[in-house]
Amino acid sequence: MIKWISENISTLIVCAVLTVLVVFVIIKIVKDKKTGKSSCGCGCAGCPMRGKCESEKSDEKQ
Repeated sequence: MIKWISENISTLIVCAVLTVLVVFVIIKIVKDKKTGKSSCGCGCAGCPMRGKCESEKSDEKQ
């Protein structure tokens, strides 16, 4: 087992770093969703989902 770990240590380190990054991204997305932040960088005027977003925001305010 130790031999296998020593032969694959670089792969294990890369996988661990990627896993940590994915976890942080998921946490950020969940936090943003709870606070009502949008991932969309443009205005809502031309968005085809404009009505859906606005109705969710107004529901949360009430």
